[in-house]
Amino acid sequence: MAEKRVGLLSQLFPPKPTWTAADVPDQTGKIIIVTGGNGGIGRETARVLLSKGAKVYIATRSEEKSQKAIEELKKETGKDSIFFLKLDLADLVSVKAAAEEYTSKETELHTLYNNGGVMYTPIDHVTTQGFDMQFGTNVLGHFYLTKLLLPVLTATAKKTPAGTVRVVNVSSLGHQYGPPEGIRWATLAPGNDSLEARKKLNTTKLYGQSKLGNILFSNELARRYGAEGIVSTSLHPGAINTDLARHTSSLLQRFGRIVTYDVSHGAITSLYAGTAPDAGELNGKYITAWARVVVPNKKALDAELGKKLWEWCEEQVKDI
Repeated sequence: MAEKRVGLLSQLFPPKPTWTAADVPDQTGKIIIVTGGNGGIGRETARVLLSKGAKVYIATRSEEKSQKAIEELKKETGKDSIFFLKLDLADLVSVKAAAEEYTSKETELHTLYNNGGVMYTPIDHVTTQGFDMQFGTNVLGHFYLTKLLLPVLTATAKKTPAGTVRVVNVSSLGHQYGPPEGIRWATLAPGNDSLEARKKLNTTKLYGQSKLGNILFSNELARRYGAEGIVSTSLHPGAINTDLARHTSSLLQRFGRIVTYDVSHGAITSLYAGTAPDAGELNGKYITAWARVVVPNKKALDAELGKKLWEWCEEQVKDI
């Protein structure tokens, strides 16, 4: 699939998909984690994977909501290989516990969907460890989860054909709308200085910064672990009608419902990245709606910035 630059309108209003959930190959024998899998795009991704025979873990904060989703998905698909994995991406201790719980139960992991996240949270909201809520949840939480699961991912890659083991990082077209330098480091760490730095931005720029971080992390993961059999991709799922925009104004939410697509469309690009045979050759690539390989913002391709982000994340989780 050719890689090219496409305009904003083409990403907001993509051409009709040529690859859909109906094209997902049989997933029998695959074990998959979907973070944020109890609602929205994550739930639809989990539903399709389950229907295709995968064993699916939905990794979320709320056991009550997840168990409800699990029962619904069992009824919808007629399959029962779906399980709850307790995970709060905004708490690094919870992330560590989730990875430990998973590896106590499974010795393989074929696909990790880093799908969960938050958008436009109030500027003073922080994670349990005090990080900016959007970056701490969307980037640092997923970084730590992936880092802890790397041993099982690489072990699985050694036993399976090339291109089988994948990490799919859900970013956004919003990655283009962060601060001009890409990442404003002063906004990230705990403390009053960080809060003051965040106040100089707005929630949109902070969200864009986190979504850029998703791509930078994905690309750095591809550079570091591609040779060990991990295929890491990032993507924009499309403008999708979910509750992710719950922190926006009611007017913007009403407008969004008019111009957005349903979750069946939203899962297409994630499913493509995680299951399509040709996507096994897309290590380090960025994919937009619907399943089109494109070139992201130039900041997202900055290898030095990606390296710096990885090292920053390593420093934050070293004592957890």
